[in-house]
Amino acid sequence: MTSAKVTQTPEEGYERGLGSRQVQMIAIGGAIGVGLFMGAGANIAKAGPSIVLMYALAGVVIFFIMRALGELLLYRPVSGSFAEYAREFLGPFFGFVTGWTYWLMWVVTGMAELTAAAIYIHFWFPEIPQWVSALVFLVVLFGVNLISVKIFGEVEFWFSMIKVTAIIGMIVIGLGVLTLGFSDAGDTAAVSNLWSHDGFFPNGIGSSLMTLQGVMFAYLAVELVGVTAGESENPEKTLPKAINTLPWRIIVFYVGALLVILSVVKWTEFSAGESPFVHAFGKIGIPLAAGIVNFVVLTAALSSCNSGMYSTGRMLRDLAANSEAPQAFSKLNARKTPAVGITVSVALMGIGVILNYVVPEKAFLYVTSVATAAGIWTWMMILISHIRYRAGVDAGRLPASPFPAPGGSLFSWVALLFLIGVTGMIAYDKDARICLYVAAGWAVALAAGWAIMKNRNPHIAERREPELEKIG
Repeated sequence: MTSAKVTQTPEEGYERGLGSRQVQMIAIGGAIGVGLFMGAGANIAKAGPSIVLMYALAGVVIFFIMRALGELLLYRPVSGSFAEYAREFLGPFFGFVTGWTYWLMWVVTGMAELTAAAIYIHFWFPEIPQWVSALVFLVVLFGVNLISVKIFGEVEFWFSMIKVTAIIGMIVIGLGVLTLGFSDAGDTAAVSNLWSHDGFFPNGIGSSLMTLQGVMFAYLAVELVGVTAGESENPEKTLPKAINTLPWRIIVFYVGALLVILSVVKWTEFSAGESPFVHAFGKIGIPLAAGIVNFVVLTAALSSCNSGMYSTGRMLRDLAANSEAPQAFSKLNARKTPAVGITVSVALMGIGVILNYVVPEKAFLYVTSVATAAGIWTWMMILISHIRYRAGVDAGRLPASPFPAPGGSLFSWVALLFLIGVTGMIAYDKDARICLYVAAGWAVALAAGWAIMKNRNPHIAERREPELEKIG
């Protein structure tokens, strides 16, 4: 088949303004979001202490996914990332679907983060309607993303620094309560809280497994480091380091933090709609601690929304560069940011403001379930692309990556089967099932969109050979 050139490469024109410390902190911050700070409350209520095991299990799978992505990124670091790899190894249609689905994931994740941020504001100002707070945050973060990638990177660095420092502080304080017995929770705090209230699996193993869909939402955004590849100063050094530190981030921020919290406060006291971190430190009774933790979880929500705005603009530009989206999205403003794509994405995130006005009590559940389904598709595309890439390397058709995933494609197969299982759990859960209805509608929209784009640009259906860059 004749190779067809695109008019521009996805990373053309971007400023490589993300330094090593910013990429590292974006990677760390991507592992700490509303899924942990907010969603963990509902998951604890369903699974009890066994939720720690679910986060650990999901964390192992996420590491497999990230190592697969890492091998692809060092084979060919591009800002289009997952969509570009799906385009290369599975065909143009899959690149089109993956790019638009990842964009959808971040739009609805942005809605979830705005919803969570508005809920956190209620801690201090209960009289302010959720939709008002959500709108204010949306406008402020929109301005940050339009300025420059350096400003985005710096804001995200400090957002992530606050989250990391706070969680480490919470773990230290929790350990102090457990070992020294101070505070109002000192008399009841004990490691035995992990099994003394109806056992480690109080509601059965089945109920614990059903929380995996919510747990997976907590890990959305770890793959964001792949989107930064086109704007990183030194991707061949910063990306492997960011990916290889992921297990430590999971152990400390998820497993460690939840073990401490569930030891300090028995699991039966947690509920959906409330941050377990805020509740735990309110229980400890340290002056201002609950307010400080609430500020931190607010920061986490804004951090994720900030990342979402960054990611959506870049993904739309990648799609436009491949003639899979209107060409208006391919333009950069004077500050080298994809302003049109960001603006359209932010406008759609505004639907989250409307949801907070119409159904404030259900807004978070609806948008997180849709985001999880979109995220699972993206992860599946990463894994399948990696499997196809390794087959190409083994056959001598493609160059080997300097950052090979351990076990070759074996762990990619394991992670893929796990994600298929989680999808089945989503279908089984009547509350989360709504996302599959949305997915069906989205599939119809994508099929129609592909037919329209292919009619206007017949060459987009042709498989194109990438122009490989030498790394290292």
